[in-house]
Amino acid sequence: MPVKCCLCDGSAVLKRPKTGDVMCKDCFYHAFEEEIHHTIVTGNLFTRGEVVAVGASGGKDSTVLAYVMKLLNERHDYGIKLVLLSVDEGITGYRDDSLETVKRNQQQYDLPLKIVSYEELYGWSMDAIVKQVGLKNNCTFCGVFRRQALDRGAMLLKVDKIITGHNADDIAETVIMNVLRGDIARLRRCTAITTGTDGALPRCKPFKYTYEKEIVMYAYFKKLDYFSTECIYSPNAYRGHARTYIKDLEAIRPSAIIDIIHSGESLSFKKEVKMPVQGTCKSCGYISSNPVCKACVLLEGLNKGLPRLGIGKPSRERRKLAKMEEEATINGSANESTVLKSCNKSHGSCDCKKTNKPLDRRKPNAEDFEF
Repeated sequence: MPVKCCLCDGSAVLKRPKTGDVMCKDCFYHAFEEEIHHTIVTGNLFTRGEVVAVGASGGKDSTVLAYVMKLLNERHDYGIKLVLLSVDEGITGYRDDSLETVKRNQQQYDLPLKIVSYEELYGWSMDAIVKQVGLKNNCTFCGVFRRQALDRGAMLLKVDKIITGHNADDIAETVIMNVLRGDIARLRRCTAITTGTDGALPRCKPFKYTYEKEIVMYAYFKKLDYFSTECIYSPNAYRGHARTYIKDLEAIRPSAIIDIIHSGESLSFKKEVKMPVQGTCKSCGYISSNPVCKACVLLEGLNKGLPRLGIGKPSRERRKLAKMEEEATINGSANESTVLKSCNKSHGSCDCKKTNKPLDRRKPNAEDFEF
């Protein structure tokens, strides 16, 4: 006997992982969309007239986000302008394929698209970085560079806000990771629906309370065009362990994901615990809570052949750097091996002099990229 939808007389085709309700497709679409609308309204995420960049990777989360945001903007008249913003990390066989999906989404949703790349911004691709650092710590480089690349792309587009496809599962994982690390600063802000309000570019998460499984179901039933392959460099990422733990909890208690988020929201901290203050990096001028941002520290290590400068024990790596600089001074010029190590391999196995000049870290102008 067919099971009836809990909201209408139609036949149910799915059971919502989040609530356990059985629904027909149309009722599920409406419930899914209106819950996101409720999150947007109660969180006061947008103001009429704002230009909002959708962080688009081609994956299920960002694809559904772009589709739903366009739909809700028209349905509820938010009065915002949406643009797609993508980052090309330079991962052959992964990002190049996913960006083709983003380009199709641009046509399907009729939204402007901007793509910025690590190669253009930093002089390094992730493929080249992995050759230097290996698979163990590559996600550190990618995460730091990607966050700044989104900011730099958004500044090029002169947007007011960035929205990302971080869902409830992602936020619950982040809570658990920060608890395990004892990272009070990040634990305090990881459940916020909007971050960076004290900086130039706030970031919002309209999917804060939206389950990953429901995003997948929505994309499947709507037949949305998205890229589903996992990053080839992330199998050893620390987040993967937190993800497995969250999935095990969800199988036992579906509300565990929301419960963890609410727990993170309810945490209180001692008044004497000081949180990092957002400022600007004295090297590149972008947002940083330290005098020199993490991206610049990581780049310095890569360009000087010391990739662990920003992730290993700072004192040990700094001693290596000081020794290299001392040898260079004694010899009167840079040691040849140091120069070769500085090359990001983009010039092949040549002995070009391009690596002798400092990396261009200026803020790019709109003329640097075609829209």
